[in-house]
Amino acid sequence: MKYLSILFLLLFAPVGIIVAQDSAKIAVAQISEKYLSAVKKKSGSLERKLTAKSEQSLKRFMKQEEKLRKRLAKIDSLKANNLFANSIDSLGKLKAGLQNKLSSFQSKLPGNIGSLDSLGNTLSFLQGPNSLLKQGKGVADKLNSSIKAVDELKNKFQQADQIKAYIRERKQLLKEQLGQYAGMAKDLQKINKEAYYYAQQVREYKEILKDKKKIEQKAMEALKKVPAFNNFMQQHSQLAGLFNLQGASNPANLEGLQTRAQVEQLIQQRLGSGPNAGAAVSQQMAEARSRFDELKSKFPDLDNAAEMPDFKPNEMKTKSFLQRLEFGSNIQFQRSNKFFPSTGDFAGQVAYKFHKNGSTGVGVSYKLGFGTGFNDIHFSGQGVGLRSFIDWKLKGTFFLNGGYEQNYQPNYEGLPEGAGQAWTQSGLLGISKKYKINNKMKGNMMVLFDFLYNQHVPRTDPVKVRLGYNF
Repeated sequence: MKYLSILFLLLFAPVGIIVAQDSAKIAVAQISEKYLSAVKKKSGSLERKLTAKSEQSLKRFMKQEEKLRKRLAKIDSLKANNLFANSIDSLGKLKAGLQNKLSSFQSKLPGNIGSLDSLGNTLSFLQGPNSLLKQGKGVADKLNSSIKAVDELKNKFQQADQIKAYIRERKQLLKEQLGQYAGMAKDLQKINKEAYYYAQQVREYKEILKDKKKIEQKAMEALKKVPAFNNFMQQHSQLAGLFNLQGASNPANLEGLQTRAQVEQLIQQRLGSGPNAGAAVSQQMAEARSRFDELKSKFPDLDNAAEMPDFKPNEMKTKSFLQRLEFGSNIQFQRSNKFFPSTGDFAGQVAYKFHKNGSTGVGVSYKLGFGTGFNDIHFSGQGVGLRSFIDWKLKGTFFLNGGYEQNYQPNYEGLPEGAGQAWTQSGLLGISKKYKINNKMKGNMMVLFDFLYNQHVPRTDPVKVRLGYNF
């Protein structure tokens, strides 16, 4: 029996592998055009946004430097000319250069992006001899335009890194040269803010590249089933090129990098080779790691110590209007009485995040009646509601929630006609608890008190309990 199993595997396993590879090739061919269109659209959109943001930041930086130049000229005209003349001209050249590609020397600047590197290599594979794309001029044109869009985006990110480096150096120099002048402190802080928020915006654009759309995920899943694609990515990745892995293109020269033995020898020279040397190094490393983790927790997005802000950053500053919107829904139930049945308020809402700890928004609700009890269950429309609210973080996952609402509920049984209020007002204040459901959804539970419940005719419950979620 054992030998029959081995024979079965030898005969049919290769067939299964071939079938799997063929199915992967078919899948890639089927989604190729949609994938190429998605890549071109995303790359083009990010390239335009990055160019616009870079131009805007350079324009503001030039404006701030011109203000500082005029102020310094009143004190020391020679120093003002030496400090600002060349810089303002350089900023102008950087701004004008955004419409052009970097030179070959400038393109060697650091700033590689793993996701963009993988995207470029994927398109290169699809263009190569092992391409799985359908044959045809239309597909070839889309592939070429996608490659061009990715190359232009790479170029813009390299330019952004160059702008970041220049602004960072200028910010430090101006701080050293003008820090002694008390009247310029406010303008220096504006320059620091502009530099910080520009770096944050560029970083957010890089994060968008990692957020793959559904068609991109399908294409990558299909490609990873093809051995030729995996081999190509291993040979042409930047990591392979850096460490000179076998088959890597453009192997890097690692001459000059310190080995572990050299590092240990350097430590012994500095601290000696006594029994306490190792303990001293371990203690210093632990202290340095603790300090580094503390700084990283405060500023998790920084990748350069020179970008450390000297002000309290607003995390929402670099978010667009759409990125600040949070959509959600919630539900609350109200028991029946002699005037109306049990109801459930089903609400939809949209919130605008104006601060990392706070948001405000509006919503609408629909009142669905369930009847008066288990012996009388029937569904009926019982009205609608209009809502406004504000949310502010107290501590951890607990939030202070308040709002104003108008509820329309005209159907009152048991009251003379016109005795009940069709529209009632609610002034709510309470606590909400938020919790994570998954990466894209958060749940919340609210307990609210209605300060206007005494004004309702007929009277409603003063305490509202709501369960909901936000995207």
